[in-house]
Amino acid sequence: MKTENKLFAIVAVTMFIFAAGYGYWTYLNENPAYGVPNQVEWVGTVALIFSGLLTGMVWLVFWVISRRIDPRPEDRPDGEISDVSGEVGFFSPGSYWPLGLALAAVLTGVGLVFWMAWLITVGVVAVLLAVGGLTYEYYTGTRKLGPQ
Repeated sequence: MKTENKLFAIVAVTMFIFAAGYGYWTYLNENPAYGVPNQVEWVGTVALIFSGLLTGMVWLVFWVISRRIDPRPEDRPDGEISDVSGEVGFFSPGSYWPLGLALAAVLTGVGLVFWMAWLITVGVVAVLLAVGGLTYEYYTGTRKLGPQ
């Protein structure tokens, strides 16, 4: 986690530097079409500040986690590629639930774009059902794991 920690710290600091530079640059840029010269363009400046804050939150999570766990082979200077070999995890080879979850998310997004409350409601219910199906796929039915 130390690698991710450093990466997000660099990106967060860079975003704040860009926000300061962008604010200063837009302040120096005179645009008489708007009638008021030497003003900061706040939308872009605030967007860069918020991007830095969001990246900083991810950095904080990785920093806290990296202090709580032992160093992974990726974080140690003497780590070898063979140290991380082996089983990574279980990935469902034939599940259709991710497709259903993606379609439900698209349905919810379309409802949000056009601000249709009924479509948002249907989409959120579909997302919840798809998440439940994905989560409990191997607990019921013919794909149940363990003794039957």
